[in-house]
Amino acid sequence: MSSREFGLIFNQDNTEALMQPRPELLLIEDDDGDARALRRALGKADIGAPLVRVKDGVQALDFLRSTEARDRRFLLLLDVNMPRMNGHEFLAELRSDPRIRRTVVFVLTTSGNQFDVNCAYDRNVAGYIRKDAVGRGFHKLIEALERYSEIVVLPKVVGGTGG
Repeated sequence: MSSREFGLIFNQDNTEALMQPRPELLLIEDDDGDARALRRALGKADIGAPLVRVKDGVQALDFLRSTEARDRRFLLLLDVNMPRMNGHEFLAELRSDPRIRRTVVFVLTTSGNQFDVNCAYDRNVAGYIRKDAVGRGFHKLIEALERYSEIVVLPKVVGGTGG
């Protein structure tokens, strides 16, 4: 197959994916201070990406499985250490649900524990980011996520049945 033929096939089959709208950020974070810092950085970056915030994995799964999330594209920012359902438990549930398992997840956490890093990558996260590495530079994180979403085709959430 020539590169021209490949290009025609690629463009024909992926037109919708290539013209995707800006994804929304779903922040799964129990710490109000970190959530405020990320929201401020999002506002300063002026990129217009909507931010939805939930406080734990249970709320995140409920949202992603709801009809409200259907046919929307999300980049998830996931904390590891949360009440009720931690990040690892959330990732296990997310990846086991065929309707939402393709959702792109970046871990954003204070934990540098190698177990946490390995566990996250075992569950196919797109990246593991330590909050102390970001520091006060949340705007740089937002800019990096913006660049990521410009070049990577993201799946839609298939959505839920109303629950």
